[in-house]
Amino acid sequence: MTSWRVRVRVHHLNCGTMRPFGGRLLNQSGDRTTARLVCHCLLIETDDGLVLVDTGLGTQAVARPKEILGRPFVTMTRPRLDVTETAVRQIAALGHTAADVRHIVLTHLDVDHTAGLTDFPEAEVHVHATELEAARRPVTRFERERYRPVVWSHRPRWVEHQAGDDRWHGFESVRGLPGGLLLIPLTGHTRGHVGVAVDTGDGWLLHAGDAYFHHDQVESGGCPPGLRLFQTLVQADRTTRLHNADRLREVARAGDVTIFCAHDPVELERRRTAVQEPSRSSERRLGS
Repeated sequence: MTSWRVRVRVHHLNCGTMRPFGGRLLNQSGDRTTARLVCHCLLIETDDGLVLVDTGLGTQAVARPKEILGRPFVTMTRPRLDVTETAVRQIAALGHTAADVRHIVLTHLDVDHTAGLTDFPEAEVHVHATELEAARRPVTRFERERYRPVVWSHRPRWVEHQAGDDRWHGFESVRGLPGGLLLIPLTGHTRGHVGVAVDTGDGWLLHAGDAYFHHDQVESGGCPPGLRLFQTLVQADRTTRLHNADRLREVARAGDVTIFCAHDPVELERRRTAVQEPSRSSERRLGS
């Protein structure tokens, strides 16, 4: 069999702080009246170039929030709108340019995960085919409201993926992405929602997107009541969402994979303060 070497280094970025009302009903990271949520994105340095997992809010959203994000989103989440938090500015601070980002891998197409797409017009954008179909041809009123076509009006270079017969820790997986990344279907929050698995060479990371919202959900099964209600309000399929959350908890307990979601500031700080994922070479074999 043919083998190749993939070298990766992972940066954990917050590409958008949100300050919704709700305080401790949502999490313990704000104050009595206001919670704090983040947009946890990954910048991955690989032999295939820079790969960005989700984009956060982006410069256009900072400049024109109600037009890009939508008035309901702005009112509900109260984003900070700090241009220094955008992925493109943080990437520049690391010594790279927007053109260096050759690939963007999306967990799903909600606006807080995609509004930065316009900052990287040359990148290929990898997405599950079911999710792109849901955004292009929404079948429910909520799908028509949640997706913001203005975010991809610049006509990104979409690369659609479908799950095959490959398995990863009991989940379906999609192989063949840049840097050896895997898409892990975690439907429920949206029709085509996925997690993104990264082999650092020192263990697996799984960016679970919005498959859950609070670290207790994969540690003890608990969740603050406000976040529990929010997840119910924005879900596409409750049964599948809860089933996938249970499966993620099982994987987390096994200790073989480091799992984190998109909006929990506690998990973001854990990844930032942990020993940084080192640059490693990992041997992989086709078909393995």
